[in-house]
Amino acid sequence: MGIHHSSTDYYTSGSRSRNGGETPRSSPGSIGDRDAGWWRRAVLYEVYLRSFADSDGDGVGDLTGLRQHLPALAELGVDALWITPFYPSPMADHGYDVADHRDVDPLFGGLADLDALLADAAEAGLAVLVDLVPNHSSSVHPAFQAALAAPPGGPERELYIFRDGRGPDGSEPPNNWMSVFGGPAWTRVPDGQWYLHLFDTGQPDWNWDHPAVRADHEATLRFWLDRGVDGFRIDVSHGLVKDGELRDNPPGPVLDDSGFREEGEPRVWDQDGVHEIYRTWRAITDEYTARDGRPRVLIGETWVRDPARLARYVRPDELHLTFSFSLLTAPWSASAWRTVIDTERMALAAVGAPATWVLANHDVVRPVTRYGGGEVGVRRARAALLTLLALPGVAVLYQGDELALPQADVPPAARQDPAFARSGGTLPGRDGARVPLPWSGDAPPYGFTADGVDPWLPQPPGWAGLAVLAQAGDPMSTWRLLRGALALRRALPHLHGDELHWRDDAPAGCLAFDRTDADGRTAGAAPPERATPGAPTSVGPARMTCVMSVGQEATINLAGRLVLASGPVGYDGATLTLPPDTTAWIAPRDG
Repeated sequence: MGIHHSSTDYYTSGSRSRNGGETPRSSPGSIGDRDAGWWRRAVLYEVYLRSFADSDGDGVGDLTGLRQHLPALAELGVDALWITPFYPSPMADHGYDVADHRDVDPLFGGLADLDALLADAAEAGLAVLVDLVPNHSSSVHPAFQAALAAPPGGPERELYIFRDGRGPDGSEPPNNWMSVFGGPAWTRVPDGQWYLHLFDTGQPDWNWDHPAVRADHEATLRFWLDRGVDGFRIDVSHGLVKDGELRDNPPGPVLDDSGFREEGEPRVWDQDGVHEIYRTWRAITDEYTARDGRPRVLIGETWVRDPARLARYVRPDELHLTFSFSLLTAPWSASAWRTVIDTERMALAAVGAPATWVLANHDVVRPVTRYGGGEVGVRRARAALLTLLALPGVAVLYQGDELALPQADVPPAARQDPAFARSGGTLPGRDGARVPLPWSGDAPPYGFTADGVDPWLPQPPGWAGLAVLAQAGDPMSTWRLLRGALALRRALPHLHGDELHWRDDAPAGCLAFDRTDADGRTAGAAPPERATPGAPTSVGPARMTCVMSVGQEATINLAGRLVLASGPVGYDGATLTLPPDTTAWIAPRDG
């Protein structure tokens, strides 16, 4: 059986930044100018579409709003966009409950708007990845409605996971699995059976053992690839396949503050069967890449703690990339960061994949707040961003990172996250990370939507100084810092390789590493074929050194020139002194 479907202004500035060095102007160029491996070192920018820019005055961001602001993103210097779901949806989970995977919800525009966005993005040199949601559909999806109308045991129900309940009258859920949003992961229908939903009741899980489910998603991949997208971010990539016998999870807590669940719920997450799916998808994207030489990229949202298990998702015939969430969950500690960087890089190097570093997204507390809030949180968030961008591999930015936005305090009456409602208010929900961006002006809606229109989530009254236009005109702003860092990341040959060497002369509480130059060396270091990834070095001047002080002042002897810093530093060309929670990039004097 088959599955049924329903059918601005931006600021440019000069060439110097008081954040600490040169900020050369650079643009990505057209997509066709890029080399085939650009995605291995790209900077990916997450667009949470509802909250990016509203073009039609309904208080919700849309595709045209994003299209109008593409010049600002190109000026910032990112390489690619990941756009959160824009598909038809009742919005129980703000678009992650998809009713039709091959269309655009009128809330966001239409297919013509998506086509125009793709064309403009390609012209601006921005690759576009769209969000694929394969774990579940909306409960209003025609296939699920047909399943509800069918009797128990009917073939329509085989596309989802329906089961009889436990107990004498079947009144207990089939097993002890819990929803990520709180409460049981099962809901009973009037005829007595239960259906599985790892998230909201409006998001029933597909049965990925059914060939029609696999074929339909493959058709969805081809539909969007034919329209010109550059790839997909795969939602819940570790959750599609469940334990075949639906056995209970072990008793005990399933979630700590980190967000990883697979250790407490081994019957639900990171099942071996997902890898067969991704091998099929990789073959599809490779087919399109072979036609015109333009890489199509698959990125997984894979919340798996064990780096060796995570690396299995990016073996050469599976996904291209998978988010490395360990830095996002690491404490603010130099030793913790070094451990995470080493373990992730070593595991991924074993399968030939780059790391994809993440500090924020629409599901977690923003870094400024997570790192302590206020001036301390801003200082640490800026230092963390600059360090992230100096690492080998892919860097992922979440909209608002470039503005150092804090987590907003959304009043309970205005919260819309289903996690808040399903948990009875015990979970705060994710709304505070999803408040619409401030673009300009002195008061809400800060240019996000038309004056006098209330955005879908309320914006704080004190964000005027954080707006894009305000920061673009401030040489000390985070926006200017990030633009300079992205330009240097593209311009400096030392940041183009894959090697990283820890410095053994870094003081306690300080993270310091060298990056190689274009031929794969640090000055005085072993040739790349003999250098060990993550090995320490203090031999000769580094070709490019990143130093981050964590929680305390740090001083290190380091010859060269300062090219960028996250805050004021002391440097005389030989000795670098960093205030607490500050990052600096030091390049050689002659390169």
